[in-house]
Amino acid sequence: MEKKAYQKTSEEVIQELASNAQRGLSNAEVQARLTKYGANVIEEAKQTTLLQKFINQFKDLMIGVLLVAAVIAAATGEIVDAIIILMVVVLNAIFGVFQEAKAEEAINALKEMAAPNANVIREGNIKSVKADELVPGDVILMEAGDIVPADLRLIETASLKIEEAALTGESVPVDKIAENLTDENLPLGDRKNLGYMNSNVTYGRGRGIVIGTGMQTEVGRIANMLENAEKSETPLQTNLRQLGKALTILILIIAVVVFAIGMLGRDESWVDMLLTAISLAVAAIPEGLPAIVTITLALGTTRMAKKHALMRKLPAVETLGSTEIIGSDKTGTLTQNKMTVEKFYVDQKLYNSSDDLNQSGQLLADILALNNDTKEIDNELVGDPTETALIQFNRDKGRNLVQLFSAKPRIDEIPFDSERKLMTTVHQVEHEDNLITVKGAPDQLLERVAKVLIDGEEVVLTSAIKEQILATNHDMATQALRVLAFAYRKMAQMPASLTSEDVENDLVFVGLIGMIDPERPEVAGAIAEAKTAGIKTLMITGDHRDTASAIAKRLGILDDSQKDAVITGAQLDELSDEVFNQKVDQYSVYARVAPEHKVRIVKAWQSRGKVVAMTGDGVNDAPALKTADIGVAMGITGTEVSKGASDMVLADDNFATIVDAVHEGRKVFTNIQKAIQYLLSANLGEVLTLFIMTLMGWSILAPVHILWINLITDTFPAIALGVEPGEPGIMNRKPRGRKSTFLSHGVKSAIIYQGILEGVLTLGVYWIGINYPVHANDAALAHADALTMAFVTLGLIQLFHAFSTKSVYQSIFTVGAFKNKAFNWAILLAAVLLGITIFVPGLNGLFHVTPLDWHQWLTVLGAGVLMVTIVEIVKLVQRRMFNKI
Repeated sequence: MEKKAYQKTSEEVIQELASNAQRGLSNAEVQARLTKYGANVIEEAKQTTLLQKFINQFKDLMIGVLLVAAVIAAATGEIVDAIIILMVVVLNAIFGVFQEAKAEEAINALKEMAAPNANVIREGNIKSVKADELVPGDVILMEAGDIVPADLRLIETASLKIEEAALTGESVPVDKIAENLTDENLPLGDRKNLGYMNSNVTYGRGRGIVIGTGMQTEVGRIANMLENAEKSETPLQTNLRQLGKALTILILIIAVVVFAIGMLGRDESWVDMLLTAISLAVAAIPEGLPAIVTITLALGTTRMAKKHALMRKLPAVETLGSTEIIGSDKTGTLTQNKMTVEKFYVDQKLYNSSDDLNQSGQLLADILALNNDTKEIDNELVGDPTETALIQFNRDKGRNLVQLFSAKPRIDEIPFDSERKLMTTVHQVEHEDNLITVKGAPDQLLERVAKVLIDGEEVVLTSAIKEQILATNHDMATQALRVLAFAYRKMAQMPASLTSEDVENDLVFVGLIGMIDPERPEVAGAIAEAKTAGIKTLMITGDHRDTASAIAKRLGILDDSQKDAVITGAQLDELSDEVFNQKVDQYSVYARVAPEHKVRIVKAWQSRGKVVAMTGDGVNDAPALKTADIGVAMGITGTEVSKGASDMVLADDNFATIVDAVHEGRKVFTNIQKAIQYLLSANLGEVLTLFIMTLMGWSILAPVHILWINLITDTFPAIALGVEPGEPGIMNRKPRGRKSTFLSHGVKSAIIYQGILEGVLTLGVYWIGINYPVHANDAALAHADALTMAFVTLGLIQLFHAFSTKSVYQSIFTVGAFKNKAFNWAILLAAVLLGITIFVPGLNGLFHVTPLDWHQWLTVLGAGVLMVTIVEIVKLVQRRMFNKI
């Protein structure tokens, strides 16, 4: 089997790529390879034109039915009806285009991250070239501050550290080496002799040979995964699609039946019956539903934005409410992505970082600051995260570092390297011997220690003391702390050449420092609340198993009994998809994972029918964010790539904000459910009214009547239902998941009986208008009055009924009939808009209505009051008999 790049020696890689470590490639060879491999760029996402996006919006079956209805209405002279239908369809399409255009940003954001230039050796000369001109075989020079311009096999390193958190999830920069590695399947974070495109050099310098460019890099692989990721349909989209399909089929069947009955059983022209069928179709289609859902979601996004949750895609608002699994990246999401001193060990005692410093602690703090390359720029600490944490520890203690650096200036140093795992600095001290400070790995440093500082005295290092130090080091390491040891030595006369052999021995051990990327303080509470809401939180990270496990326990994701709930990427590779899908619920923590692992985890839960949210901030998170039902990116620490692939961005990077958003999502779903109950019961009442009128041979309501009721009288109250206050205890319920629909939890039965009741009451009023006419001597006017009464009744009944739909089972007095001010204004506005069709001169002819006298108005209002009364009685019986709440 062919060896991988990290398993090969640098000489083997150079030879395979026909390059030269000192001279690089020739200009002619570069041009040939550019032709062969192409530019070192990430390909842009495949994009559709605005026209294509617009046309795609009309592929929905229900939209098709409306378009056909508009064409027929226009052909038969009903121009107003046709215009209103087309306005609804076009506005819905424009919104769809706007949302789709935002979905192509992730891969283009990857492209923006690329390094602009690179220092390359060509024909023996060092030159700066555009990064997109690099080819495999180019030799690259790097130093602190550079962006790695392509995937590299490192061939020379000098204290080189590269920060790869955005790609691997590792919270601290990786110490890089040039030697080959022998393991078979190393995760990205452990391939220490490779450099990855778009990662950042934080320390030291190095030389590497390009082994991959453009789409052949690790970042390119992620871009390809993003391009091919199958974005799952949200529960909201699924529900609306299924509802639309069912309604469309039902509409077509009813329209055909009515047309057939009219042609066969009545002496009507085909044009009249076609208009009747269109009226039925218009009555059955909830034209305002797309707008109502959109507005309800948009209002939800506004409320979420005030809580720092920024929604990029509207359906994601509702999806949050059905979330059952949250897969969270560790670094920067559950933790602060900032190394922090948590414990220190001096005088054979372990202290918390908040404890006061004794004499030995003061000396330890001095060495932390002196043996440190951190720079302060505009009051910000810049440098290796481990070293900046040590300076911040001094800052938190209120120590005067300017005075310390002035009194003990650095005059020489031996930089850190990965072999000896130590760093040494030499400081001049007035009227005293030179001070030598050493920091590094505890096991390595202790091998060079002769004495230990205990209570201000230098005591000989015994085996017992050494064992105690090593035991403390082990205990802190098992708590996921990164441990460094510190020592000093005083020398009057420094050697001519500073070497490790001359100064890094006979040291005096001072203490240990335990650091960690700490969890965010609010996260543990948020995870506990999510658990109460029936939501399982997963930690999915590129960090080491022990670190991930320790942080998970501190956050409450794991408890001590869940020893088998942690799995690494390497172990995951050994499981087939079938086996993993069966066992996925056993794991809560995934460590040392690659981007494809994250996607696999999301898909495994989705294969079980679960609604999955994935959080993250790095490039490596983007494919999983796009694959998940809802992708949540970090707004502060998140890369533009992760934001582009996400559905929601946390402006405060606060995990607890997700739980607030879940609460809002659940509220949005119940409010949309109320609106759908209101709309579909109204539409059922309309269809029943028109169907019975047709069978009875009565004059029927015109399409303009139905459209006006559907778009005005129905729409405003339905929108206002979208801002109803949340119901108590909403976060104590189990997630709805995928199986729950808008018609669940008693909504379907409510729609049926309430729709029938609306139809019966409207037909009853029409019957009264026909049989007890005000204009008894004018049959045409009597029929016009009866149709007007039916039209107004249908509208008013729905306005009265809107109060009852505030809850499926609870009384309007319990939920508060007038508690929602927006709802009250919506009812008033809809009533006024209904009234102007009757009262405003000139509109009567347009809407085919006549003025009504007070007897007729009293009949109409009585039907509306009767509607509320009957529904509330039914709800009372349901509560008493079936214990509904």
